[in-house]
Amino acid sequence: MDASLIVDEVRLTPILISDPPLLNVQGVHQPYTPRLVVEVITRGGVSGLGETYGDGVYLDLARPLAEALPGRPVADVNALFALAEATDPGRGSRSGTGRGTGPGTGDEAGVDASGLRGVRTAEKLRLSVVSAFETACLDALGKTLGLPVHALLGGKVRDSVEFSAYLFYRWATHPAGGPVDDWGAALDPAGIVAQARRFDRAYGFRSFKLKGGVFAPDQEIAAIRALAEEFPGRPLRLDPNGAWSVETSLAVARELADVLEYLEDPASGTGAMAEIAAGTEIPLATNMCVTTFEEVPEAFAKGAVRIVLCDHHYWGGLGRTRELAALCRTYGVGLSMHSNTHLGISLAAMTQVAATLPELHHACDTHYPWQTEDVVTTRPVFREGRLTVSDAPGLGVELDREALAALHRRWREDDGRYRDRDDAAAMRAANPEWRPRSR
Repeated sequence: MDASLIVDEVRLTPILISDPPLLNVQGVHQPYTPRLVVEVITRGGVSGLGETYGDGVYLDLARPLAEALPGRPVADVNALFALAEATDPGRGSRSGTGRGTGPGTGDEAGVDASGLRGVRTAEKLRLSVVSAFETACLDALGKTLGLPVHALLGGKVRDSVEFSAYLFYRWATHPAGGPVDDWGAALDPAGIVAQARRFDRAYGFRSFKLKGGVFAPDQEIAAIRALAEEFPGRPLRLDPNGAWSVETSLAVARELADVLEYLEDPASGTGAMAEIAAGTEIPLATNMCVTTFEEVPEAFAKGAVRIVLCDHHYWGGLGRTRELAALCRTYGVGLSMHSNTHLGISLAAMTQVAATLPELHHACDTHYPWQTEDVVTTRPVFREGRLTVSDAPGLGVELDREALAALHRRWREDDGRYRDRDDAAAMRAANPEWRPRSR
């Protein structure tokens, strides 16, 4: 094989990025969120980029994988899965317990809190790490061959990808201090509508998704109704992250049947979702009860979901995202795309794989407009709610090493307070009596 296609070095850079005080069923976003930037450098001197969660458990998995990768072909991405399992320092012993709101819970980062334990939880964690390595390898391969990543995945079927505005209840500032922005608080329907207007004006988003499960269902129904009045005919989504009972979910579905594009994870578990699906015409979407291929058969057989939100971070990369899309197509299940607190590297990867999915008929989620910091030299620009698919070699983004160094310095100087994502701890710091609850 051409020596230029052999991995020479892998660099791991954990960072802390600023995050606004966005509210969700798990609590509130901390002032800073950990991410991990992966660089795969070939013997030809080409550097490929990947990005994933940056909590300690992911770093523990990434380090031995990074040590094992040099000397291997950069194109051999299928081998990453077995290599990650073989180098997993906690193989066979990891309990899966931990803090955070990671893959399977519908929010961003942290350790898996989906209720799965043991081997399956360990596999989910590994897949989240492999995703960044796979993306970095494909980026390096594309740059070497002069091809965009979408070409390596079979070719694009669209020239631009539509994204949805991601609306959050939020505080104006972090109670304990931290980064400050000019968005202000959004704690009622008027605040949510004002937020949506700004997203519409600044980015041209045509659809809106509200992160629910924060207030009483009646308050969140009122917010969706206010959005429907302000933006008649626009697609609207509501995602309470599994916070409601079957009875509450059905009641909300009845109230919003005429305005919701889909209702995402109103309750937790495939059984509950199937019961709700049988009682409403609103399509149910998920990124909680279907997060692994093993969970697909039961959910599809029971008719629990009509839309799956793919996410290359915890499905194991861009290739496996395409495998999921093929399954959804086979079973007549719709496809959308989940988001997390990501930077420009992940957004570029999301856009590249989304461009290759013919069955992606729903606008993709993205947290990106909430992020004021990045590690790429040029921030992607949304126009009319869409991103143009880059045809440049690789992902089409370049690393801003000065910005990366500054964000890594913040991580290095942190006293451990923010190195692991924990929305519940952040909320209890503001309100010691607070506890997550279902309705």
